[in-house]
Amino acid sequence: MRPPVSRHRPAGGAPRRPYRLLIVEDEKRLAVSLAKGLAAEGYLVDVVHDGREGLHQATEGTYDLVILDIMLPGLNGYRVCAALRAAGHDVPILMLTAKDGEYDEAEGLDTGADDYLTKPFSYVVLVARVKALLRRHARTAGASPVHVHGDLKVDTAARRVFLGAGEVALTAKEFAVLEFLVLRAGEVVSKAEILEHVWDFAYEGDPNIVEVYISALRRKLRSALIRTVRGAGYRLEVPEEPETAR
Repeated sequence: MRPPVSRHRPAGGAPRRPYRLLIVEDEKRLAVSLAKGLAAEGYLVDVVHDGREGLHQATEGTYDLVILDIMLPGLNGYRVCAALRAAGHDVPILMLTAKDGEYDEAEGLDTGADDYLTKPFSYVVLVARVKALLRRHARTAGASPVHVHGDLKVDTAARRVFLGAGEVALTAKEFAVLEFLVLRAGEVVSKAEILEHVWDFAYEGDPNIVEVYISALRRKLRSALIRTVRGAGYRLEVPEEPETAR
């Protein structure tokens, strides 16, 4: 017999079609606290505390987003995430962990997670990440995950980047910056927007870190596609299609 799934319904004034979220978190007090807060934001929220049950629930249910802890009994978050992606589920996944460091982040993103949040975190930051992931998924739903710009090809589903016939190895942060530029190709995106999307709006480090990553991308991609728009930000150029002969 499977354990019951805790369900948290939104308060009055919720939208006609609330987003459905699944929280897979074994710290019960944290899970319930997050669920109540997100329900108050207008979301329908289910909660489970075990990795195996989380995988079953995410597979059987129709969710718009999964908040997935890494350290879980039964199956850890990495394995749950990898299993969902292997089964073809493209639901946005926000991973939570008490660990810290680029290696753990890279491992989480490499298994198919869409974003990563390290405990302890601000509830305000978590809500902002949830909203950003839901917006991004809504924009890209039904669209091809492969974006081609000249010799550059970015597969946002497989998180792979190709330049000509060769594959380019990027760190998790480098890929996240490039992905944001690709999804906004042809538009100017500010340094602040990149910081909010990749690092979150509560980032208190040096904002020039964006320039470091842009420089690294230009070096690795050997590409002039990423242009600096002085005083405004950066733009991924969209090469003009050659005119076909009439």
